[in-house]
Amino acid sequence: QVQLVESGGGLLQAGDSLRLSCAASGLTFRRFIMGWFRQAPGKEREFVAAINWSGDNILYGDFVKGRIAISRDNAKNTVYLQMSSLTSEDTAVYYCAASASLVPTRIGQGYKYWGQGTQVTVSS
Repeated sequence: QVQLVESGGGLLQAGDSLRLSCAASGLTFRRFIMGWFRQAPGKEREFVAAINWSGDNILYGDFVKGRIAISRDNAKNTVYLQMSSLTSEDTAVYYCAASASLVPTRIGQGYKYWGQGTQVTVSS
């Protein structure tokens, strides 16, 4: 079965940087758009970023403002999310997701497979 396993979360200080990883198995990785979403306590799920198979079509959420970069390694079936200048506003559970869409999408319903999430907590 398809599995998406996120890792790299933890407790950080404001201003820190972090790289999240998502290892995929059970699917033909290069055929899927890979995305990251996050959900903070008491808030709705929020789109963070998405990337196509070749990495030349990337979509970012409106809040990103250059602090976040998504990338993927198709040989390792892994997608990454690099975040810098973290603030308490970045505290959330971060989810990896896979979509069969032809292009990156910010719509959560467009993603067929989801990971369990990894907690990122930023202390100010």
